[in-house]
Amino acid sequence: QWYQRRVPLRPGEGEESFEPSFLGAADEICQTRICDDELIIIKGTKAKPAASIILRGANDIYVDEMDRSVHDSLCAVKRVIESKAVVPGGGCVEAALSIYLENFATSLGSREQLAIAEFAQAMLVIPKTLVVNAAKDSTELVAKLRAFHNASQTIEAKRAFKWIGLDLENGKCRDNKDAGVLEPAMSKIKSLKFATEAAITILRIDDMIKIYQPSKEDPNSYANAVREGRM
Repeated sequence: QWYQRRVPLRPGEGEESFEPSFLGAADEICQTRICDDELIIIKGTKAKPAASIILRGANDIYVDEMDRSVHDSLCAVKRVIESKAVVPGGGCVEAALSIYLENFATSLGSREQLAIAEFAQAMLVIPKTLVVNAAKDSTELVAKLRAFHNASQTIEAKRAFKWIGLDLENGKCRDNKDAGVLEPAMSKIKSLKFATEAAITILRIDDMIKIYQPSKEDPNSYANAVREGRM
């Protein structure tokens, strides 16, 4: 109402109209100078609370990197809220799937055993890449990780080992559930599904078409004359 008294609002063109319920309320609206920019900051909104994150850094490169990190963090939180489920990180899921698929492949007596076994080996690419990026020994750490998950799936007393993942800071395996290293279940499922679909699409391509460029040899050359018996 105060805004309507100070600045009379005119009805819009055509059938447009302005409803008083469209107006919001806030405790404070101020203009603040941050670096070289003038920002309008609205504080204490009553409806539809929102928040702005202001990043400051030494230069644009640092700020851009912080922006990407914050964006990734918010996306992870968004995925957790959407899926309402999390899984342990640090290669835990991939190692567990690899062991399970290897044991399942040995129970088959057909050629599908080879495909499932290769899929199980492909699951280890993720933990191996994580270890290599941390400048650790991938052979040793991934072997220990596989041993933990094999024990969790074969020995009832060691079921708790199913939460074991990689600790890349200390170069060892740990319980990533207790350590708080978690990933959204939705992101994990989608990444595995899309990667599998991409591999299947490539494997379905069994024909290759080659287009050969026309020969530019001179028919009257010495080699052609000898080949055709003209000399």
